[in-house]
Amino acid sequence: MSAPVVAAVTSAATFDPYAGIAPHSPVRFLYDLNPLAKLFAPLPAMVVLVFVRDLATPLAFLALSYAVLLVGVRLTRRLAGLLVLIPVATVLIGFGFALWTDAGRVSHTEPVLRLGGWVLYEGALEIGFATGLRIAAILALALIAGLSTTGPDLVRASVQHLRVPYRIGYTALAAFRFVPRFGYELDVIRQAHRVRGAHGGRGPFAAVARWSGYIVPLLAGAIRHAERVALAMDARAFGAHRDRTERHLLPWRARDAVFVAAFVVASAVFVWLLFPWGTA
Repeated sequence: MSAPVVAAVTSAATFDPYAGIAPHSPVRFLYDLNPLAKLFAPLPAMVVLVFVRDLATPLAFLALSYAVLLVGVRLTRRLAGLLVLIPVATVLIGFGFALWTDAGRVSHTEPVLRLGGWVLYEGALEIGFATGLRIAAILALALIAGLSTTGPDLVRASVQHLRVPYRIGYTALAAFRFVPRFGYELDVIRQAHRVRGAHGGRGPFAAVARWSGYIVPLLAGAIRHAERVALAMDARAFGAHRDRTERHLLPWRARDAVFVAAFVVASAVFVWLLFPWGTA
């Protein structure tokens, strides 16, 4: 294969949302795992976090999630922003829940702050920050799969390994692909209205008039796009056969089983060592 052809194939794969990560990309280990492994591994921990009420258990799971993300995912500006935003949001949520905690439930604990007749107790802070840490830990665990898995890969893995009917999986995926298409068509409609000078002006009434002018052409474009997709699926005999030949295979390998087992074992150890069994 000549160099221009190789370059064209590489460029096409780079912009293909249904293709995997480009071979020349710096890959961390999470990108090389099966999407179902990344989805199922944190699931027991997320279930446990729904029921715990202490501070140590969610804090340990949050630290574990950070370690996995920092080692297994490429550190981008988006990821760095998320990793910084989660602790800030945890503090704000913790204080918010502490302020809303019934003082009668925690009046036996030490007071931390007094403002006139209002008292903030230590127990309220513990309840608030326990809730904030649980939310942050669940979010961080969800990011393990969310930042390293694409929607098409998850659908393909579900069809291949969970025996989800491909008629359902790929139809849902086609519907999901409508979202960026709608955004593109909305931009085109807005530019056309600007060129024609339609629905100008400012204020809430002008905005309502502009959006009412977008609805009809947007719905017409959606109907046309859905018709084209339906005709293309019929032309390819989509759904005519029980099984479908996959172009991109996502096998379940030993590394996937090891990752799931290691994550589940770490979750069990955290719960066993940190959960306050005596006060549960």
